[in-house]
Amino acid sequence: MPGSTDGSTRTMGVLTVGGLVAVTAYTVALGSNGWLWFGWVVLGLITLGMVATRST
Repeated sequence: MPGSTDGSTRTMGVLTVGGLVAVTAYTVALGSNGWLWFGWVVLGLITLGMVATRST
């Protein structure tokens, strides 16, 4: 079905959003950490890749 996502893609999306919240909270509380942001960007790119491959 076009536009639908399977469970693993949905889970990655939830983890990506949760990771963004966690990294943002860490940055606000303790200061910026470049490695955390780098890790979140990599996770986001993997999630986007999964979404792109599911939609084709």
